[in-house]
Amino acid sequence: MESPPVTRHPTTPLARPEFVALMAMLMATVAFSIDAMLPSLPHIAADLTPDAPNRAQLIIATFVLGLGFGTIFAGPLSDSYGRKSVIIVGAGLYCVGAALAWQAPTLEWLLLARVLQGIGAAAPRVVALAIIRDLFSGRAMAQMVSFVIIVFTLVPTIAPTLGAGLIALTGSWRGIFPCFIAFAVIAVTWLTLRQPETLAPENRLKPRLRPVLRAAAEVLRNPMVRGSILVQVLAFAMLFSNLSSVQMVMDATFGRASSFHWWFGLIAVIGVAGGALNLRLVVTMGMRRVVEAALAWQVVSSALFLAVAGFGLLGGEWYFVAFLAWTASVFATAGLTLGNINAMALEPMGHIAGTAASVISAIGTIGAALLAAPVGLLFDGTPVPVTAGVLAYAALALILARRLPPEHPQVL
Repeated sequence: MESPPVTRHPTTPLARPEFVALMAMLMATVAFSIDAMLPSLPHIAADLTPDAPNRAQLIIATFVLGLGFGTIFAGPLSDSYGRKSVIIVGAGLYCVGAALAWQAPTLEWLLLARVLQGIGAAAPRVVALAIIRDLFSGRAMAQMVSFVIIVFTLVPTIAPTLGAGLIALTGSWRGIFPCFIAFAVIAVTWLTLRQPETLAPENRLKPRLRPVLRAAAEVLRNPMVRGSILVQVLAFAMLFSNLSSVQMVMDATFGRASSFHWWFGLIAVIGVAGGALNLRLVVTMGMRRVVEAALAWQVVSSALFLAVAGFGLLGGEWYFVAFLAWTASVFATAGLTLGNINAMALEPMGHIAGTAASVISAIGTIGAALLAAPVGLLFDGTPVPVTAGVLAYAALALILARRLPPEHPQVL
């Protein structure tokens, strides 16, 4: 792998609050594009697929699928052509996808447009982290990423409310897509006008496919990395399965479609708390023990709620409270596992960290989308299918996590 010396820029010309806000906005493109769509699912089902309403949930899985494919290329391309240019091109693809979705006459058209949106959204998601890496290192980088993530995690709490507001304001689910375009245009304009390019031309790599393929093969040969990727796929699948079904359950089972966005905001806040708790636990327990404990907790939580939902052990408001608690547990489990699993996968790959991060993230995202889609399609008007799916994925993830090598062996 070609590795020219990297020039470090000790500071960014932007004041820290503006830089954090800009990076958080770029990374938030993904969360906004998923969560703002959740209130629109029943409207899309009624308009484009009334005979098979469960298919509307595929707009989440197809976006995630495109995101995974885009992630493969965004990082390496930014190493060759610069950070800003790749983000601008990615944002352009994202806007084209949003415009096509806005005018989609069929569900199939909409799903293809969402794939294109996901491919475009990968660029700001991945390259924003590369920009931070260019400007900061060590503890300063860790601190900056923490600041960005704190701001970024606010998006899921407000995105469904914004999506519901846009539907009410425009009278159609299509009104969400112009907002996506405006969001991307504002972010890219802000980046273009205020943030200088952070990767100097002399530090850029030649665009070559062979080193990327060689690095990908090395990633997949390492037992620790390979096992961690499988756990990551299942952990993401739990989250995406829940995201695909939560609005439909709120509507069909509990009749709370009109207030869904408020309940989802509460659930997202609890998920943020899981990530904050992880910052404390990982220091005392270590990454592996936190991951195993969180997955074990999710197995118990899902098994209990599956019994409640399957056998009708609770009714009325208590049933709804139990569903909220279980859904919040899925989000909290994501906060307690995903970051740790990713770090465990990257630990043996320090010499090819950038390409390894793209490969690991891409496989995790694509695999999760493929696993989450059938769970959503099994929706039967109750929480049983999604709970059973999450339980199965959590149990398998726990088994695989416990079988990870105790130490990071050398690549074979």
